[in-house]
Amino acid sequence: MTQPAAGIPGSKGRPPGRPRLLGEGATRRVERPAPLRQAVYDALIELIVNQTLKPGQHLVELELAEYLGVSRQPVREALQRLQTEGWVDLRPAQGAFVHTPTDEEADQLLGVRVVLETHSAQLAAGRATAEDVQRLWELQQIGIEALASADTEGLVVANANLHTCITNLSGNKVLAEMIAMVDRRVRWYYTPIARPRGKDAWTEHADLIKAIAAGNAELASKTMHQHAERTRQAYHEQRAAAQ
Repeated sequence: MTQPAAGIPGSKGRPPGRPRLLGEGATRRVERPAPLRQAVYDALIELIVNQTLKPGQHLVELELAEYLGVSRQPVREALQRLQTEGWVDLRPAQGAFVHTPTDEEADQLLGVRVVLETHSAQLAAGRATAEDVQRLWELQQIGIEALASADTEGLVVANANLHTCITNLSGNKVLAEMIAMVDRRVRWYYTPIARPRGKDAWTEHADLIKAIAAGNAELASKTMHQHAERTRQAYHEQRAAAQ
């Protein structure tokens, strides 16, 4: 008797004794990536993060499509994805609106950031080389220049780059991945306070770099914890003043 030919799991031609891993009706095609869809998604998040699209703002598919130079379909798909991830609210019979973060949401996210980045700074202090410290000072200078020119977007980017550099210096890939997951939302919350917080924030950055340069893990941890906590407090103070 002829033996069945070898095949992929779940196929009729699988070798004898091999368990069926997929049902006969399961799809066998892998969806190809959709770069345009992803590009539109990334562009809309960036517009939300930098406050071009402000919390509570009505999002009109046609206007967004014209602004981005694409059809309405990838915009519609991006808005649905943004809704599932909490960036956008889809309201029946009204449309899409930029999500307005609640105080609780912001506090939870910024609280997680305090924990993660405090540990990141502690690890970085034990690993940073002279070249690493020099890079931190270069990023610090970029932030100081953005502060002097009242460049809000530049401040947000410089702040994110400095913190990312410290995260990378920690040498902990899992920690870096976790921090990257919250980075965009942190930038979103940080944008309104970047300039009011500016001078104090960059003074604290300098103290943090000095602690890392000295290899003082305890001081670096303490300095980062205070820095992140003050940012959280500043966000809540700004929200209270705005209300």
